[in-house]
Amino acid sequence: MKKIITLGEVMLRLSAPGFARFMQARHLDVVYGGSEANVGVSLCYFGLPALHVTRFPESDLGKAATQTLRSHGVDTSEILYGPERMGLYFLENGNVHRPSKIIYDRFDSAFAHLKKGMIDWDSVMKNASWFHWSGITPAISQGAADVCLEAVVAARKYNVPVSGDINYRRNLWQYGKVVRDVMPALIESCDYIIGGETDFENCLGITANGFEEACSKVMKQNLAVKKIAITMRECISSSHNKIEGVVWDGKKLHQSRVYDLTHITDRIGAGDAFMAGLIYGWFTGKTDAQTIEFATAACALKHTIEGDVNTSTADEVENLVKGENIGKLLR
Repeated sequence: MKKIITLGEVMLRLSAPGFARFMQARHLDVVYGGSEANVGVSLCYFGLPALHVTRFPESDLGKAATQTLRSHGVDTSEILYGPERMGLYFLENGNVHRPSKIIYDRFDSAFAHLKKGMIDWDSVMKNASWFHWSGITPAISQGAADVCLEAVVAARKYNVPVSGDINYRRNLWQYGKVVRDVMPALIESCDYIIGGETDFENCLGITANGFEEACSKVMKQNLAVKKIAITMRECISSSHNKIEGVVWDGKKLHQSRVYDLTHITDRIGAGDAFMAGLIYGWFTGKTDAQTIEFATAACALKHTIEGDVNTSTADEVENLVKGENIGKLLR
C-alpha cells in the first residue's frame, strides 16, 4: 500500500517535569519529536500509512528514536544513520501568565549532514501517496535544503501531492543562505500549504492587507498551490488559549468553530496535529469545510496530550467535531 511520506529532523526532547522551571528540575522527561515526524505519527493514528525519512546518529539514541517512531506505526525503512550527534531541545512548560521556554541544541546533528544523493527519491516516490515537508528542514543546512528540493522534484515527477508547512524560523537560517534563496522553489511545487502573512512576506516577499489577499497573491505567484490554511490563536495565558482554523480555496475562506482551551496540558506539536488533520481530510475526500473542522479539532485535542505527538484517533477527532462524548467517562 502506498504511504504518506514525511521528511525532517527528529530531536530528543528533554522537559522539566510538570510545570517546574529549569532551575528546579532534578531530572528531565524524555520524548522524541520533530514537526514532520509528528505529522506522520498522527496520520498513523488516523489509520493512514506513513513513512518518515530522516538521519539519526549511529548510537543508542538513534536506535531509541527509531524504535519510538516504529512504536507509533511509522515505517522507518528509509532512515539513514551517521557518526554525528542527536539534535536536542529543552522545554520548560509555562503556566498561567508565565510563558513556556525552549532551548535548542541541534548544531552539527546527524540530520544536518544529510546530503543530496543519499536518498533514492525515485524509489520512495514510486510508492508514495503524498509528500509533506516543513520550512524547518531547508533552514537547517545546505544539504538538508538540497535533499528537500530533491524530494519535492521527485514528488512532482510521480504526480504525488505535496504539502508544506512554511514554518519560517528566522534563527535557524545560519548556513549562508537567506530564506528567499531557498523557499520559493519549494513553495512553488506545493499543492497545499500552511502559512500566514508574516511567512509569505519573509519567504516570498508578498505583502497584503489581510489573509485572504495574501493567499490570493501567493496562488497567483505559485500556480500549483490549491489550498492555504492557518490556525488563528488567541493567547489569554500559557494555560488558556483560543484557536480557530481557516482555509482559503482560491475563492472562499472556510472557518472552523473556535475552541476554548482552558487548561492546556502541552501545546508542542499542535500545528503538526493541525497539518495531519488537513492531510487526512483532503486525502480521504472531505470537503474543505469538513477538513478544516477535522484539522482544528485534531489541533485542539493535541493540547490535552503530553509530548510532541497527537495520539488521538480519527474517531476521537470526529467525536469532538460532532460534540459527542466530550469529557465523559467512557467504559
